Amino acid sequence: MFDSRKSPGTEFVPLIETPEPALDYDLCRYGASRVMFRGPKRAIDGAYVAVVGGSQTFGKFVEVPFVDALEAQIGEPVVNLGVMQAGLTLIAEDPDILRVASGARMTVVQVLGAQNMSNRFYSVHPRRNDRFVSASTSLKRLFPMIDFTEFHFVGHLLSALHDTGDPAFEAVVSELKIAWVSRMQWVLDTIGGEKVLLWMADRRPDGPSDQSNPLDPHFVDRDMLEDVSHSTAGLIEVVPGDLARSEGLIGKTYLEHERQAACVMPGPLCHSEVATRLAEGIRIPGHVKRAGQGRRVS
Repeated sequence: MFDSRKSPGTEFVPLIETPEPALDYDLCRYGASRVMFRGPKRAIDGAYVAVVGGSQTFGKFVEVPFVDALEAQIGEPVVNLGVMQAGLTLIAEDPDILRVASGARMTVVQVLGAQNMSNRFYSVHPRRNDRFVSASTSLKRLFPMIDFTEFHFVGHLLSALHDTGDPAFEAVVSELKIAWVSRMQWVLDTIGGEKVLLWMADRRPDGPSDQSNPLDPHFVDRDMLEDVSHSTAGLIEVVPGDLARSEGLIGKTYLEHERQAACVMPGPLCHSEVATRLAEGIRIPGHVKRAGQGRRVS
């Protein structure tokens, strides 16, 4: 949209207005964090549950994300600490996320992928963890044929490295897995109180990563979850049923230019399934499974 107004005697300069989002996410901050979270802002001076995670936890394009549905089911405040495009780099380096999570009676930690975090091969943007910043000398030595200045997103970078067919790509994957376990364990150790892991994906941890799905917890597998779950109450594993995975744009609110992004995000049915499983795990002792015993919700 353009603003056609101009002052007398001045040259016309169109002003481009940023379109308002289709949904009011009631964005808020906790503490001094530079990150905006989905509101409404919850009081954190009493008992509450916290959910730490990425894009699915934030719940873009849906009116009732699973965090809000969980709050309604368990009858106590649930703080949404989900951040779009977040990886473990953001969570580990934001002291206010960890502080709010540590003050909860229980914290749900969404299992995020291993690709969107800084490691010894490349660094990512401190808040938009899907953004590639720079390659290390080690990575440049492994792939001398690659011009790393061409990449802006981690997904694009890893796809290009994979497509070279060079066995060195396995060294990158191995580093991502090792770094993920170390970073996740540090996050879990830093968060006080009871914790539970949430697996929210179209595959089980036993299955191969789906590199074409931007929401897949890339490279994370069952063994990695078992390595870190000993310091938690266990794993709540949610693989949405066929109907939920085929929602497409049904029940989502978005602007026309957001259509493609909205199509891949979880819809209302998926969020409802996740909320129900979390509520069961939080309310019923022993309902949370160990990482090696996760079960599909369908």
